[in-house]
Amino acid sequence: MGWLTVRPQAIKTVLVDGALEDPIARVDERYLSFSIDISVLAGGQWWEGSHKTHKGLGGLKVLPFNLYSAKLDHLTQGLGASYLRVGGSEADKIHYFTAPPGEVGSLVLTQSMWDGLHEYVDRNALKLAFTFKYGLFKRSTHGDWQANEVLTLLRYSQHKHYKIAVCELGNELNAYWAFHGLTSQPRAIKLADDYATFSQTVKAFLPEAKVIGPGSAFWPHLGETIRPFSNITAKFLAASSKLHTAIDIIDWHYYPFQSQRSPVRTRRATRTSMLHPKALNEYKKYAQQLKRLRDTYYPSAQLWTGESGSAQCGGEPKLSDRFASCFWWADQLGLGAANGQQVMIRQSLVGGDYGLLERLTLKPRPDYWLSWLWQQLMGQEVFSVTSPHAQLRVYCHSLAGSAAGRCLLLINVSAKPCHAVLSGGCQALVVDKQYTVTAKKITSKKLQINGIKARLQKGQLPSLDRFSTDTLSLVIPAHAIAFWVCQ
Repeated sequence: MGWLTVRPQAIKTVLVDGALEDPIARVDERYLSFSIDISVLAGGQWWEGSHKTHKGLGGLKVLPFNLYSAKLDHLTQGLGASYLRVGGSEADKIHYFTAPPGEVGSLVLTQSMWDGLHEYVDRNALKLAFTFKYGLFKRSTHGDWQANEVLTLLRYSQHKHYKIAVCELGNELNAYWAFHGLTSQPRAIKLADDYATFSQTVKAFLPEAKVIGPGSAFWPHLGETIRPFSNITAKFLAASSKLHTAIDIIDWHYYPFQSQRSPVRTRRATRTSMLHPKALNEYKKYAQQLKRLRDTYYPSAQLWTGESGSAQCGGEPKLSDRFASCFWWADQLGLGAANGQQVMIRQSLVGGDYGLLERLTLKPRPDYWLSWLWQQLMGQEVFSVTSPHAQLRVYCHSLAGSAAGRCLLLINVSAKPCHAVLSGGCQALVVDKQYTVTAKKITSKKLQINGIKARLQKGQLPSLDRFSTDTLSLVIPAHAIAFWVCQ
């Protein structure tokens, strides 16, 4: 076994300590999951090539996405067991199967699209999480949500024996005003009434389905934004609990940055901000806030990050689709698992600058390869590890497929290499294999794993063995992410 040597004066030494006997959390086997936006699926307003927003949506209309693709199936299966969430901003305006008479240009989820979605889910052993239509209301009708259109979809799905694992009412209803006007914003208590009706409706058709909510959007620096107008999660959960509404999952949406398209930018996505420890740390504050609310009102419910991408409004061009995006994503996966999140849903599998796959070519982007490595190596048991250096972020899980093994995730957001020394509870670990993710520069479209370019080989995903090396090092290069397989 060989060891790389690096000039000592170029390295900062960091002691990595931890408690690796008893796990602090256990994530769902489908922890790393992903979405396909309803706008992409059905052919609505979307982001690529758009330089602005239109009522909270992308400025360009796209063709419905083709789910019948052997390449898409192969790349989907490469991410392992996952939930597929179908939601997004147009989930509340879409029509199921047919548009109302006289409504020209409406977005419609056709019967064939719905059939194709379930075929895709079945082919790839996914579980479907679907956002049902809340609807476009006049303010005076809030609290009187009607299930008519949803019943059409549920009855057809029951007839076809389709399974919907997770059911949600409406998309980011605390930000409903941003898409449909200030006077349309539902108050938390009335939304709780609507959710009670929705939960009863869903359970009548799909007894095994889980109901998720409220899916509020949290913004960098601001959280749920305007108090008390759109800061609704606490009041919603309190009211729903009093109504004894069956809510199985408490979820929230979070983007740590905003793209140049976003009309409001509390933290713009830049090369500097996407590597800044303070920006990365903010996720933990909101995750703990949701955990306290869950513990108070629905202690048996799961916690999910129901939607997350690098930057709001489609991602930041030339950053969200580059190596720079791997750092927040790796860190948030680690932070989420360590802070009680059972599932982390990535926006998105395809579509936008933040898509794991390029929408038209299905070419894997850097975040896809990072996700692929996570799924291959990081198991469900989560252990406590610490680093005193803010720029060396460390996390530990059981090794995927092994009860005794451990996998350390080390993220160096510094421009200098870092020497990680295993100490305390980590001292007994023996590093057996390493997979170090680097790129020529932060804005590279390609990344390397142990110096080997990550790419498909004759249309197929490589095996981990392709990237194995006998040369090990405890030095994390500058701007690098490392997975250490330990025994």
